[in-house]
Amino acid sequence: MSVSSSDCSACAERPLLGRRVALIHPAWHSCGTYRVVLGQRAAYRALGAEVFPISISSDPGFVPGRNWIWKSFNRATPELDDGARFYGGAPLFAVFAPRFLRHVLWPYIHGDQAAVRLGMAERTLLSPGVDDARFDLVHCNHFFLMPIARRLSRGAAPVLLDTHDLQARQFALINQTMPWLSPRATYESMLARELEAMRGADLLLHLNAEEAESFRALLPEKAHALLYPAIPEAPTGPGGPDIVLVASNNAANVESVIWFLREVAPKTDGVAVKIVGNVDAAIRAKAPEQYAAYKDWFLGRVDDPRAVYANARVALLPTVSGTGLSIKSVEALSSGLPLIATTQAMRGMDEEALRLPGVVIADSASEFADALSRAAAIAPLNESARRACPARRYYDSRFSLCAYKASLGVLTGALISAGAENRT
Repeated sequence: MSVSSSDCSACAERPLLGRRVALIHPAWHSCGTYRVVLGQRAAYRALGAEVFPISISSDPGFVPGRNWIWKSFNRATPELDDGARFYGGAPLFAVFAPRFLRHVLWPYIHGDQAAVRLGMAERTLLSPGVDDARFDLVHCNHFFLMPIARRLSRGAAPVLLDTHDLQARQFALINQTMPWLSPRATYESMLARELEAMRGADLLLHLNAEEAESFRALLPEKAHALLYPAIPEAPTGPGGPDIVLVASNNAANVESVIWFLREVAPKTDGVAVKIVGNVDAAIRAKAPEQYAAYKDWFLGRVDDPRAVYANARVALLPTVSGTGLSIKSVEALSSGLPLIATTQAMRGMDEEALRLPGVVIADSASEFADALSRAAAIAPLNESARRACPARRYYDSRFSLCAYKASLGVLTGALISAGAENRT
């Protein structure tokens, strides 16, 4: 799953040549955050920087040097193999310390997701040499890794924080189904921890307009920037007969796929869909009747879910819940395929996304089913038609590596220059 530059020769400037960037991110894979991180890494390299990707585990015991324990993560992230890898995680002994039990574990068993993530980051051990390295910029993904960002900054290198949505809102949704002890942690208490951690950054980057507006109101004293992420492009051909729906196993995707199977699929006789991603196990558990009826549609996890767009005729985005920018919706746009999507699938984008030719917005089950039946009867577009279509042009102008690189270069160049002036 390499990140294409989308023929980025037109922006060949390298303003960060010789700069060293610490890129801190959760040790996650097969998710939107990981794909955003790949775009960040590619952009910094294109800008001339030396990038140090540092993968941080939130599980106790995942410390650097224990290669066997990182083997599964490494296998799932081959894109990071073309350079040095760095790791971080809290040792087991740290989570049994009285201070951890009192200030981290106790709030966590009451549902304080923010406290446990920050607590693990504060106790993280990093790969040898990372703590002593000098960086010109620290780029942190997610507020709960800010303790590590501040540590590597040493108060000298500027810290850029990618917020990745309002996390307290996500934590509150997760907690609805968890058997925490009373009194449960509140949204307000978790938000307070999130905002306090964010205050340690010099610049807050937001992935979508809704998120940017929320954080500007919550932290008016901080510097903010709206910067759509660089999303790796999906293949635009050669084209084929497949109708595809990509979904990983998260709550919003599960709810959306269940809605599609219950409300839409029965109205589309004779239409077969390929459902790609590890959502299958959750559907089997939460909607066994629908899974049994459509089990032949599920392909399970694949190494590169974007590859399924190559031989498709149409992509489906039956999204009924979720917050923040939908990475899979951006990937679908990049494929140049005709799309059938709900309004919710296009969240975080501007109004133009809802008016793109070739993108049918259908919010009711009957509208979605009708659009799908019509699309199934249309001949597949060839590769040249897909690459020239409005959806692909929309992707190129906002979410391509070239667009992201240009904006990131301006923002980070100014940040590094301001930091250098403050140090002199």
